[in-house]
Amino acid sequence: MNFNQIKNKLKNKTVGIAGCGGLGSNCAVALARVGVGNLIISDFDIIEESNLNRQYFFHHQIGSYKAISLQENIALINPNTYVESHNIKLDSENIITIFKDCDVIVEAFDRAEMKQLIIETTHENLPNKPIVIGLGMAGWGNSNIINVRQSDNLFICGDEVNEVSEDLPPLAPRVGIVANMQANVVLEILLKD
Repeated sequence: MNFNQIKNKLKNKTVGIAGCGGLGSNCAVALARVGVGNLIISDFDIIEESNLNRQYFFHHQIGSYKAISLQENIALINPNTYVESHNIKLDSENIITIFKDCDVIVEAFDRAEMKQLIIETTHENLPNKPIVIGLGMAGWGNSNIINVRQSDNLFICGDEVNEVSEDLPPLAPRVGIVANMQANVVLEILLKD
């Protein structure tokens, strides 16, 4: 399949991205670059200077809402990708409302309880919807242990071990690897049809 065929196949696909931080912003940009037609993104947080070490934002956007800024950044990269942004904290009810029409959902949260919430909510209410999560990307080095594991409609990207801590911060290289791995899994799913 050449790139024009890929873009043609992706132009009517919709991907939901829950969280617009390190994983979500980089995954969204990768999907926009390859021609995914519709992105539905959601995050309630604002950009802080400390986010710039791994998130697809710019210094002048500090203090702005992540979802809105990411929508603006994607418009500069690929104006043919329609982005619907939601500046909202996700819960078990609005997850379904916001992402029900997506072909695939990408989980891009940094807190374990939110990861669990979206996995459980999706499996219970949208059981046939593929969900691609990130788990274990903190620190640096050890790239060879980062992989993808599938369990039914759940795809886990990361090393599943290295959790973020004071001494093991999230940094651009490993976060970027996992975010792009998530985008790659999404492409595998969408291009299978």
